[in-house]
Amino acid sequence: MLNFNYYNKTRIIFGKDTHKEVGKHLKGNVKKVLLHFGGQSIKNNGVYNDVIESLKSNGIEFVELSGVKPNPRLSLVREGIKLCKEENVDFILAVGGGSVIDSSKAIAIGVNYEGDVWDFFEKGIEIKNALPLATILTIPAAGSESSTGTVITNEEKQLKLSCGAELLRPEFSIINPEIYYSLPENQIANGVCDMMSHIMERYFTNTLHTDLTDGLCEATLKTIMKNGLILKKDNKNYNAWAEVAFAGNIAHNGLLGLGREQDWASHKIEHELSAIYDVAHGSGLSVVTIAWMKYVYKTNLSMFVQFAVNVMGVEGSFRDEESIVLEGIDRLKDFFIKMGLPVTLKELGIDDSKLEIMAKKAANFNNGEEIKIGGLKRLGWEDILSIYKLAR
Repeated sequence: MLNFNYYNKTRIIFGKDTHKEVGKHLKGNVKKVLLHFGGQSIKNNGVYNDVIESLKSNGIEFVELSGVKPNPRLSLVREGIKLCKEENVDFILAVGGGSVIDSSKAIAIGVNYEGDVWDFFEKGIEIKNALPLATILTIPAAGSESSTGTVITNEEKQLKLSCGAELLRPEFSIINPEIYYSLPENQIANGVCDMMSHIMERYFTNTLHTDLTDGLCEATLKTIMKNGLILKKDNKNYNAWAEVAFAGNIAHNGLLGLGREQDWASHKIEHELSAIYDVAHGSGLSVVTIAWMKYVYKTNLSMFVQFAVNVMGVEGSFRDEESIVLEGIDRLKDFFIKMGLPVTLKELGIDDSKLEIMAKKAANFNNGEEIKIGGLKRLGWEDILSIYKLAR
């Protein structure tokens, strides 16, 4: 097990009607709030009215900025930064899923920065200052409600990049499973895959003596899969949503990666799909993950045997480990299909024309130099291209 230093300041407020008390949690701590959200969905399900009423009844002054889209855009982040400066906003309240929260985090780091906020993503500038923020989670998936990171798409450059710091963990996050009843089937499926990928990026490691986090990863994956299938049939099942929402938070708050080298190649490879083709992150991950597994499993066969047996329930002779692994990958693929997720690039409408371009971007290939990605197996652009080809 590797050394680690873990701290998570985010207070999780979980349960029925909790979003209606957001004003009480802000009262006395803020002067003016930016209420940041996507579009009509929070107005259609009543969350918007509940939040506005709670803010007003507690004397919280606020301004609004809507319009966040999946794969949140840099242009709206810049608009939010400008609005916060003009209105002297000192706190951001994100009401939405991962895209809204990531957009809010990017705004938070840009308000007190003299340059362009994109510098943090493209140049890797250290984040030393950020407005505090809180979230009301409307889509459990990304885990951004208590994570350190944010991912933003620069639509002009067709780049999707991340940055992060402890400063970006929200002050508190409200998780009310009742809010998720109106989510359509495709968002449930994409959310399930996103959560699972956050776990698998941490789970597949070469680090030894990680029994505790291995077990936590496995239990969380099985919880998501079991309850994801329940929600596919009954999206108003409170208990199933509670399990999935809690698991989604645990999946990405940093706990499951403690003491172990992590991978994150699949996320980097998928980001190129989202940046160029604007595909839903979860749908891109379901395609990439299966192909990545097929390409790298021989690097650490025993890790994949453990996954196949402990998570996917594969039985068989341990004298034929490869067959166990391949059966585990096939079962994961079947699960994605049952959830209604794509498992090939063709299903996403992606042809071969830009595979090499995406592979080189993923590995930051430039003039013969590249930065290999992944922890379990280091991947150059030619490896990534092979993974894209396996995903066709």
